[in-house]
Order: sequence, then structure tokens, then C-alpha cells
Amino acid sequence: MNKLVIYIDMDGVLANFDKSHRQLEKESGKKVHRPDLVLDFATFEPMKGAIEAVKKLEEMGHNLFIATTPPWDHPDSWGQKRNWIQEHLPTLKRKMFLTHRKDMLKGDILIDDSFSRGQPNFEGEWMHFGQDGMDWPYVVETIQNMTNMLKVINK
Repeated sequence: MNKLVIYIDMDGVLANFDKSHRQLEKESGKKVHRPDLVLDFATFEPMKGAIEAVKKLEEMGHNLFIATTPPWDHPDSWGQKRNWIQEHLPTLKRKMFLTHRKDMLKGDILIDDSFSRGQPNFEGEWMHFGQDGMDWPYVVETIQNMTNMLKVINK
């Protein structure tokens, strides 16, 4: 089988949480310690190269899903995240998991910038986005290489 099951985190991977956080602090003139409780997740800009990268992964034929952790004390964020996906990645609109335990997901690859929701214990490969040069071009190239290897193995 050449199709991989790939989960992609939202905040800091697809959507630019940090930029919205910096803007909130600039506008308020003070440090905001829990921006996740006040920001509107639907308004985040996409991360550089994220939308194009997802399209390339889709073109490779893989099964893509969103795996995101909404803040428990900001329930409006759940719908805001859904609205962000609808606007920026409509092909994934019904392929979204809200979870605080990413190690419970079953799949081949998890692309995530955090490690506090079970990511290191994910059963497949955890691609720690943003670490050691792991950006969208690197992720796409790595998955393309994996795809090519799978094609050779499964001949």
C-alpha cells in the first residue's frame, strides 16, 4: 500500500498562532500569558508554505487528517478551528480530530510542533515541526522520498 495516514497539527504548523499572539500583545500593550484563551483561531494566517504543502501531500495520494488540541477553557475555539479549515483547506473539512492525546491516533505520520500531548509516543513517525530545520519544504521532500520508497517496495 502506497497511501500513508498523515495527521497534521494546526497551531504552529498550519496556522500561525505565534503571529496572532504577538499582534495581541502589541495591541494590548502587555504580555498575554494564555493567548489560547482569547484569540480567535479562525483569523490566523496560514504558516508559510503550509497550504501548498498540504496540496502536494494530497497529490501524492495520502490520507490526510487534522489533529488539533483546542483549549478546554475556550470552547469557541473548537468551532473557530473548524472554520479555519473550511476556509483554508476545505478538502479536509470532515477530516478533523480534536484531541488532547495525539498518542492515541492510529497512523503513519504525525506532523506536530509540540511534544506535550503524547506526540513522542505516537505509534508512527512523529515529525517534530519547527525543530532542526523541519519546515514545510523538508516535510514534503521527506514524505515524497518515503512515497517513492513505498512504490519500489510494493512493486
